[in-house]
Amino acid sequence: MRALFLIDGEHYPPVVLDAMRRVEEELGARGVAAAFLGGTEKIGEGTDYGLPLVAAEDPVAAVREALERYGVEAVVDLSDEPVVGYRERMRIASLALAAGARYVGSDFELRPPEMHPVQGKPSLAVIGTGKRVGKTAVTGYLARLLDREGFRPAVVSMGRGGPPEPEVLEGHRLEVGSDYLLRALERGAHAASDYYETAALSRVTTVGCRRCGGGLAGEPFVSNVLEGTRIAAGLDTGITIFDGSGAAIPPVAVNRRVLVAGAHQDPEYVAGYLGAYRLLISDLLVLTMAEEPMAAPGRVDEILRRVREVRPDLPVIPAVFRPRPVEDVRGLRVAYVSTAPASVLERLAGYLEEHCGCEVVAASGNLSDRKKLAADLAGMPEVDAYLTEIKAAAVDVVTRRGAAEGRRVVYCDNDPVAGGLDEALLKLAREALRETDGGPVGGRGV
Repeated sequence: MRALFLIDGEHYPPVVLDAMRRVEEELGARGVAAAFLGGTEKIGEGTDYGLPLVAAEDPVAAVREALERYGVEAVVDLSDEPVVGYRERMRIASLALAAGARYVGSDFELRPPEMHPVQGKPSLAVIGTGKRVGKTAVTGYLARLLDREGFRPAVVSMGRGGPPEPEVLEGHRLEVGSDYLLRALERGAHAASDYYETAALSRVTTVGCRRCGGGLAGEPFVSNVLEGTRIAAGLDTGITIFDGSGAAIPPVAVNRRVLVAGAHQDPEYVAGYLGAYRLLISDLLVLTMAEEPMAAPGRVDEILRRVREVRPDLPVIPAVFRPRPVEDVRGLRVAYVSTAPASVLERLAGYLEEHCGCEVVAASGNLSDRKKLAADLAGMPEVDAYLTEIKAAAVDVVTRRGAAEGRRVVYCDNDPVAGGLDEALLKLAREALRETDGGPVGGRGV
């Protein structure tokens, strides 16, 4: 195992040399280089560590340069405070994992998630920095865009409420409406799971999968995504889109990745911790909810600055979400039910009235809180229809209520709106297609 040692000048060189030898014996490793992270207290001029030594202006830059120069399978950290602290170590961990190397210290080990090859078809993945950042909405938008452009997409959707065995929904053949979702609910399915949402709203073939747990670098503890991948390989489709779940990443080596982060998130979650790892393995960042009051003043600029520190070459597109009913609601009095915070409900309701011709007489943002949602619905005036996202309690509460009252239930998607978004997404799809047909053009496999 080829190893890169991280060392500093706060340890006496003989101590470091002895530690390197012991680590090589215990790990079965062979040191091929050392990155000098800084510190001068205990190091003399011209100290020889017996390995090529890489130094730079700061510890993170030294590790980055060493990883670029030497192909290694493990990064072994023999440094300590005060040269590197928690933040620097998380950035170093991200660099190591993105390079496909383990990151090993005295009381920890992080390993890169195992990414399995996707056979036969070009592939994209949409991953996120957490829950409620709009990742599935971006996946659905991407699927519809590629469908319109003739790519013939299928989506492999990974969710916490997915089926025990991968399930195929042919969204372009099925009218996945209220009755269908209620029947799925009666069968014991989580009918508001992401794969139902994608099939119902994007009308593309969708393979529903499940996962449980998510590691620091996004690997699921358990999932049936690989079985779903094999099913997708046999479908009559042209490109496969993998939809992540929260901050968990589908365990597949795709041609291109789109990372979705929310401008309402703490910048440290986007560009710090192992958010940096997600930036390093992605080809485009869609920064959603990039408007006030979702994002505090200056938050978008702050996130962009932090992202550039990690990946100055990564394209970033700030975007906002706007509701899109999948049926005509013109002239209807509707109750709009969403996961959106109360601070933006009025704006979204106004958008629906202006662009869809309905009258929004009531609205609730408590779709993910069943108790509060039930109270909201009970206090609403009579309406012609419930307009709801397919999330959380959309089926077991809103759809059931609509059926009991004999009222229409119309499902609603959230479209990302941003200049240049379509062009950026289509560029990645064309690169994935070219890479699969004609050989590598620089995709990120880990």
